[in-house]
Amino acid sequence: MPSLSVEGSNAKDIAASLEYAMRRGALPSGAALPSVRHLAAELGVNPNTVAAAYARLRSAGRVVTAGRRGTRVSGEPPRPAPSFAPPEGLRDLASGQPDPALLPRPRGAAWAAALGQPAAVPHAPQAVAEALLSQARPWLESQGLPGDAVGVFSGALDAIERALRQHARPGDRVAVEDPGWPPLLALLYSLRLQPVPLAVDAQGLCVPAAGVLAQCCAVVVTPRAHNPTGVALGAARWKALRRQLRAHPHTLLILDDHWGLLSHAPLAMAGALPPLWLHVLSVSKALGADCRVALAAGTPALVQGMCAHQALGPRWVSHWLQGLVAQLWRQAAQGRARGSWRHAAAQYAARRAALADALRGHGVAAPWLEGEGLHAWVPVSDEAAAVQALAAAGWAVQVGAPLRLHSGPGVRISLGAVGVRDMGRLARDLAGALRPAVRAVF
Repeated sequence: MPSLSVEGSNAKDIAASLEYAMRRGALPSGAALPSVRHLAAELGVNPNTVAAAYARLRSAGRVVTAGRRGTRVSGEPPRPAPSFAPPEGLRDLASGQPDPALLPRPRGAAWAAALGQPAAVPHAPQAVAEALLSQARPWLESQGLPGDAVGVFSGALDAIERALRQHARPGDRVAVEDPGWPPLLALLYSLRLQPVPLAVDAQGLCVPAAGVLAQCCAVVVTPRAHNPTGVALGAARWKALRRQLRAHPHTLLILDDHWGLLSHAPLAMAGALPPLWLHVLSVSKALGADCRVALAAGTPALVQGMCAHQALGPRWVSHWLQGLVAQLWRQAAQGRARGSWRHAAAQYAARRAALADALRGHGVAAPWLEGEGLHAWVPVSDEAAAVQALAAAGWAVQVGAPLRLHSGPGVRISLGAVGVRDMGRLARDLAGALRPAVRAVF
């Protein structure tokens, strides 16, 4: 086993050094860490500094305190993201995938033209295909976002992970929306980062109390079509949040803009970004889940570090895939016909409106259908009872527990697999199943 060598003069560096020792096998699962006083004497620091380093590792789940056995390396594996596959025979309101009928499809010879030839792929492994950049940069400009530093990654979670690996260290805190996206929580746990829940209301992410962001290395925000509530971050709310971010310039703002290509809502932070930021645009909702492409624009040093890290592993995102995404992007951005983004966005908006109207006919107000996107969050008093009642009526909905940390119970419904013509039946079953369990929302 490698010898233990710990360095550092402050809690953060000592924790990082111990984390490195764990990763290289010098401190395997179950191994005891040196006592606080012993390690403090060895490093020539105050015992409180070592105690703070151990506290960071405990918060990140890397170590556990075992009474007289001292502090030991945790053996808990990373938590996987929950699966949302609906049970057989139920209509899918759970998985959150877009309607395949509303996605653009390559036209004729455009497929081959989009893929190009292997010899045309640039040699630089982290390069973004020019065809994709030619679509992305005008869109970024239209949103009020600089396009000077842009990288392409294998989906939103891949981009967010690389950003956090560049900026965060085990034990750091990351502010997240509550309720929010379960894969993000699973990612934070796997990176040994501590999520700090921030409530969401009708104006989006609630501004935390003074000092909260000062303790966070990053904050992840969904600027529009928040999953699961569908709300957008309002301009007044963003101004208040921006003041805090400017007071804490080392806190990274990550914008998870998964609905950006389909959104009618303006980007509240356009032209008023904090010192350290990253905008992640996923195409999976607009072009299909198998288009594993996300564009990331942000602070140049951060994006460059993310691309350098990518070059050490997968090296680059396939230029064939990038070319196909560019072709579909160009095609879907035009007109209003089926397969265009305007048509898809109008169809999803019509589904929300039709369901809200149908529910009103059953005496059920649905403020939780305001907003946009695929998802709606229905606060309930008993999640299990609501899920079971809707399953009995033939609908699979997502239980809320994996999506929340401190927020109240609820269920998530997704409208990717339910057309306007189905909304009457869905409203009837929702009204019958949820009326005893629905709570006030926002």
